[in-house]
Amino acid sequence: MSVLEAIVEVRGLRKVYAAKPPVVAVDGIDLSVKDGEIYGLLGPNGAGKTTTISIATTRAVATSGSVCIAGVDVLKHAALARRSIGVVPQYNTLDRSCTVEENIQFHCLYFGMSRAEARTRTAQLLDQFRLTDKAKAYPASLSGGLAQRLQIARAIAHRPRVLFLDEPSAGLDPQSRIAMWEAVRGLRDEGITVVLTTHYMEEADELCDRLSIIDHGKILIEDTPAALKARIGGEKMVDLKLASTATARDLIAKLQSVAGVTGVETTADGVRVLVKAEDGIIERVVTASAGFGVRDLATTEPTLETVFIKMTGRELRE
Repeated sequence: MSVLEAIVEVRGLRKVYAAKPPVVAVDGIDLSVKDGEIYGLLGPNGAGKTTTISIATTRAVATSGSVCIAGVDVLKHAALARRSIGVVPQYNTLDRSCTVEENIQFHCLYFGMSRAEARTRTAQLLDQFRLTDKAKAYPASLSGGLAQRLQIARAIAHRPRVLFLDEPSAGLDPQSRIAMWEAVRGLRDEGITVVLTTHYMEEADELCDRLSIIDHGKILIEDTPAALKARIGGEKMVDLKLASTATARDLIAKLQSVAGVTGVETTADGVRVLVKAEDGIIERVVTASAGFGVRDLATTEPTLETVFIKMTGRELRE
């Protein structure tokens, strides 16, 4: 398969858990991931991200629909599909009774490598993920960041075509998160496609070539991070804090007629104005706001959270 062809194909995927009433975790998801890209599923907890990944990695069975990984039907040929799949689940699954080195080496042996091949591959990965000095340590002694790097190293030990990461930076401190991002970007050079789930906007923005925003088991929108942010209807946001929100409705009506304003909405303490990035726009917004009790003004670039709130009316992080 050449670069940029679809390596992950999901069609009509549904997962319904038997309950009273039934719980629909995934509700008709369609997506294609190109060979060699980093693709993200962005959404709040409970949106259906982990269930989608679980089905794609053979850990859960779909109610209906299909998933193909590197041309293999995951639902019909799970064992064959697993050879092309690496998985780092949301929680630490390292073998606590094995050393760092053994966690990787036994994974290699499990996938059919000879002992010599397993030793060579293990040494390579320990060096690649800067874990060589921890080779004889046990997982319990590792920091969260080191443990996550070890999980990624183990997951790609058998050289899978696709690596699935479920909330890869959950619980990591900022420094460890940045180190993990660097490790994920490096996988692209090895020809590994990465599919990750996250509810961190910064992570999706930093890592993903393309992403889908998912909520209530459905994909709401899909595109590059830059294109998604551009879709909210403005290139910049101006947040106006008001002395009293009682004036917000009248201010919105006035701002909507200002040249360069593409949208206006209320916030908890005032008004948010979406504007085009053009000369004089801030001055025009300030002039129009005179007499409405503006206490503070801040300008920012749109974020992926802005896109999510615009589409669903609720906060992304839950």
